[in-house]
Amino acid sequence: MLSDRIQTLSPSLTIAISSLARDLKAQGKDILSFSAGEPDFSTPQPIKDAAIKAINEGFTKYTAVAGIPELLEAIATKLKRDNGLDYAPSDIIVSNGAKQALFNLFQTVLNPEDEVIIPAPYWVTYPELVKYTGAIPMIIETNEIAGFKITADQLRNTITPQTKMLILTSPSNPTGSVYSKQELEALAEVLKGTNILVVSDEMYEKLVYGIKFVATASISEDMYQRTVTVNGLSKSVAMTGWRFGYLATPNKTLIAAMNKLQSQSTSNINSITQKAAIPALLGEVDDDIETMRRAFEARADEAVQLFNAIEGLSVLKPEGAFYLFVNIKDVSNDSIEFCKDLLQATGVAVIPGIGFGSQGYFRFSFATDIITIREGIRRIEKFIKHTRG
Repeated sequence: MLSDRIQTLSPSLTIAISSLARDLKAQGKDILSFSAGEPDFSTPQPIKDAAIKAINEGFTKYTAVAGIPELLEAIATKLKRDNGLDYAPSDIIVSNGAKQALFNLFQTVLNPEDEVIIPAPYWVTYPELVKYTGAIPMIIETNEIAGFKITADQLRNTITPQTKMLILTSPSNPTGSVYSKQELEALAEVLKGTNILVVSDEMYEKLVYGIKFVATASISEDMYQRTVTVNGLSKSVAMTGWRFGYLATPNKTLIAAMNKLQSQSTSNINSITQKAAIPALLGEVDDDIETMRRAFEARADEAVQLFNAIEGLSVLKPEGAFYLFVNIKDVSNDSIEFCKDLLQATGVAVIPGIGFGSQGYFRFSFATDIITIREGIRRIEKFIKHTRG
């Protein structure tokens, strides 16, 4: 009954663990969940006000598939102001979150047997969306010594005549790693003379700690032409439920094709969300973003210190995003079994590293209050001591 295509798809492990944690909590269990990639802050008031204004003014009808003109102009303004990138509004399409933007892109570009290079650890959705097209994920393993980032040599050695795409995520979910300008330049040098498309997922760009974020497309004219920039507002301004993502590329053929696909699937995104996004894109909530960023950074600093004080565990300080990718190799090499046991024994929910392509780790989201973080790590420490005897 089911298509062969849908049977290649695995459920999202992050959503599965988060749902299980919510179910257990609803049953009265004492659950502390560090599984969801969702800020614990409220959406800033100017965004809410813009949405309310749109509703009151009756802005509740269909819009253009790619987005309303003033929204596309706001995105173009943001990309120029923040990233030094020149995109026309016609180079941009707005979708129901970055996940749909990626789905549309992959469905538009990839054919069966095409190869897509994905550094691991990776966001759980990348390989699944690639496999759904019939293309082949080519995973490059990274390590802590390299800061969980691929090198130019690794990229060069993985490219084949079938390579169609490279996916880069900076800052990274799940590791918090951020590519420097020099690292991106080295990768760009390898790509010169190829037809490889670069997908740069920059969803967490506003949440960086002690470093400067560099957009992939800003590295060179060659990278600008080959890069599809994917971004949104879910993480930076706590708009996860609003479902707002976008992508930008100077490739007019590609934009037209994705517009065609979206017109036959979801059409435009929520009209009210489009109006609400404009103040966020134009810098009206930058103070709110900075407040959240500072809070995340303080939580990261303390959580890293607490985890590294636990015998058997270690973690690198993240350069961005709001996750820790905790090394449990001295305790267990089966991250699924470890996380299941941890949840049952302590009520602490974290995501197994294997879901991100890396065994021997778990992802811990610090997008929650510091009191909860301290208690969660205390329970994990108690569990580790019991496990190690």
